Amino acid sequence: MSDRPTLYSFRRCPYAMRARLAIASSQVECVLREIILRDKPDHMLEISPKGTVPVLELPDGTVIDESLDIALWALSEHDPELLLAPIEGNLDEILALILTMDQQFKPLLDRYKYRFHSEPESAFTARDDAAGFLGHLNERLQDRAYLFGSRISLADICIVPFVRQFAFVDKDWFFSQDFSDVIIWLNVFLDSERFAQIMPKFPIWKPGDNPILFPGNSHPN
Repeated sequence: MSDRPTLYSFRRCPYAMRARLAIASSQVECVLREIILRDKPDHMLEISPKGTVPVLELPDGTVIDESLDIALWALSEHDPELLLAPIEGNLDEILALILTMDQQFKPLLDRYKYRFHSEPESAFTARDDAAGFLGHLNERLQDRAYLFGSRISLADICIVPFVRQFAFVDKDWFFSQDFSDVIIWLNVFLDSERFAQIMPKFPIWKPGDNPILFPGNSHPN
C-alpha cells in the first residue's frame, strides 16, 4: 500500500476532472493512475466494482468512488483557496447547485452528446432543456466572476467540466448563444493554469510502472 492516496482517473471524464481540480487545489499529493475505460485495471474493479472513475484509495484502504466525495475529502484535508468557504452563500447552497447539475443537467447533457448524430431531434430537445440550467448560471455570473462571488469555489470546479463538455458537442451553436457570462467564465477556466495543470496527457498506467505524482508543485491560478 502506498503512503499516498492512489487516484484512478481518465483524462477527459468530467467527473475525473472534478476530482483532479479539487486535489490540485488542495495540494494533497496522490499517485495518479490514468486508465482507459475499455481496459479497466483489475485492482480498480476489485476496490470499486461499479467500474467508473474517479476512484481514490487512501493509504488505510478506505475507498472513495464518487467525484464530489473525493473533492470534499481533499479539501477537508487542505483548502488553501477556501473553496469550501465562499464569499457569498455557504457550502449547503454550493452543494445544492452541484446536486441540481448532477441530477438535472447531466442527464440532458448525456442525451444531447450521445444522440447528437444518431437522433438529432432528441438531442436538440435535450440541448434546449439543458439551456435552462445554463441560463441560471448566466444570471449568477452577471455581477460576479464566479458562481459564489469574486473568488473561485467548490461550485465552479465541480460544474465547469460539465459545461465544457456541453459546449464542445457543438461549439458553433454554444458560442453563439446568449450565455455571454457563462462563456466568459468557461473561457477563463479553459485558458487557466489550473486547467492546464490537470490535463497533461498522462501515460496509461500498468502494474509495475513508476508512480506518477499528482499534482505538481505549482499552485493553480
